Amino acid sequence: MTPTSALVNKVWSFCHVLRDAGLSYGDYLEQLTYLIFLKMAHEYSQPPYNRNLGIPEGYDWLSLNSKTGAELESHYVRLLRALGQEKGLLGQIFMKAQNHIQEPAHLASLIHMIDQEQWLVMEADVKGDIYEGLLEKNAQDTKSGAGQYFTPRPLIKAMVECVRPEPDKTICDPACGTGGFFLASYDFITDHDNYQLDRTQKQALKTSTFHGTEIVAATRRLCLMNMYLHNIGEIGGDVTVSLGDSLAADPGTRYDYVLTNPPFGKRSSITVTTEEGEQERQTFTYNRQDFWVTTSNKQLNFVQHIHTVLKTNGRAAVVVPDNVLFEGGAGETVRRKLLETTDLHTILRLPTGVFYAQGVKANVIFFDNKPAAKEPWTKEVWYYDLRTNSHFTLKTKPLTFEDLADFVECYKPGERHRRQSTWSEENPEGRWRKFTYDEIIARDKTSLDILWLRDKSLSDLDNLPEPEELAQDIIANLQAALASFEEIANGLED
Repeated sequence: MTPTSALVNKVWSFCHVLRDAGLSYGDYLEQLTYLIFLKMAHEYSQPPYNRNLGIPEGYDWLSLNSKTGAELESHYVRLLRALGQEKGLLGQIFMKAQNHIQEPAHLASLIHMIDQEQWLVMEADVKGDIYEGLLEKNAQDTKSGAGQYFTPRPLIKAMVECVRPEPDKTICDPACGTGGFFLASYDFITDHDNYQLDRTQKQALKTSTFHGTEIVAATRRLCLMNMYLHNIGEIGGDVTVSLGDSLAADPGTRYDYVLTNPPFGKRSSITVTTEEGEQERQTFTYNRQDFWVTTSNKQLNFVQHIHTVLKTNGRAAVVVPDNVLFEGGAGETVRRKLLETTDLHTILRLPTGVFYAQGVKANVIFFDNKPAAKEPWTKEVWYYDLRTNSHFTLKTKPLTFEDLADFVECYKPGERHRRQSTWSEENPEGRWRKFTYDEIIARDKTSLDILWLRDKSLSDLDNLPEPEELAQDIIANLQAALASFEEIANGLED
């Protein structure tokens, strides 16, 4: 067991004590965020750093460490309230912070555990790996729903490897969750095998490269802390991850790259209170002049929003559910516009069983924005089918980067002109194949949902997948069908 994993287990093991006391995984992680941040600020104030990070006197780490019992609890509540009123990253992390640890003895034990570690002695990637490990454990708690904010890290790494973000550019994630795409991009750019950064570039990477939006306040807080532990952001600096709904309006800013996995769920809705005092959910649409079409389909709206915020020659890699590839009506309009105004050059069909959200059938679409032109920019779309005859489960066979290595090799990052199809009449099992713009535009509803591989499980009964894998496939198909039925039902109600 590595020192990092040992510390993750140590920190996480204390969660079980608080779990028995009624604290959820998410609440525990939130309290850890506050306390680790304060401990790091205290370490910065000591030699050899001697930095003043703006923590108000009387509300620092030492003030917590010197109290016990009811006095500790009441002081902790006052501390959270006071720090939430500060400016910069400090105030954003503690904004509307609350104490969810009701037993003072548990709070004191947690403080003692954190106090035993010297956090600044660890390298940024070690601190980050610890926090990332905790975020992943939190995502595994299916009841909390935290998994929807956690994209599998091997997939994120593969997407970043393909896009190859460069220094001195801007990177946006309009649904940034806990910041996974930012961290992978940071790791790629700081890798000496990719780039040699000067001091100005390192500072830009720390303060002005990454921009995001997260609609859930608690998740944004985790994102800010996750980035800070990876050496992104400064306590007194500007906060580049905003709280809000990305789809509400055109932000006006344009970015070089967009890497994102927008939240699953097709229709945008709000909860309203009726005249009888009862609450009900109602669908709504975003009426934006920059959108090609008005729809309540959240995924289609995110695709349109991403097109808007990209610079003229910006590049995007976006996780989308299957319905974005084949749905008619607004979906067809969005696909046609995407093929015309961008170079939609690559689609990766993802296997089931790789997301913490059950039953997800998703893809990654890669496209480059282009200036206005008379002719469509997309000439051909390359597909990599990692779904057919592939079986993954979160517990027994999780997705690894090695599973995506062949796709990255076929993608030819930075050398797309050298792509070679692995499919042919002689090799019908090839997973990598291209289709021309004319072939796609001639398909019913301009469907991008193209299959060519034979599903072996339908004919080879002697080599069926494991029961758990079959069960996961059945769940995925049933939930996808249920989502389609719900969409039809909602449409009838509109």
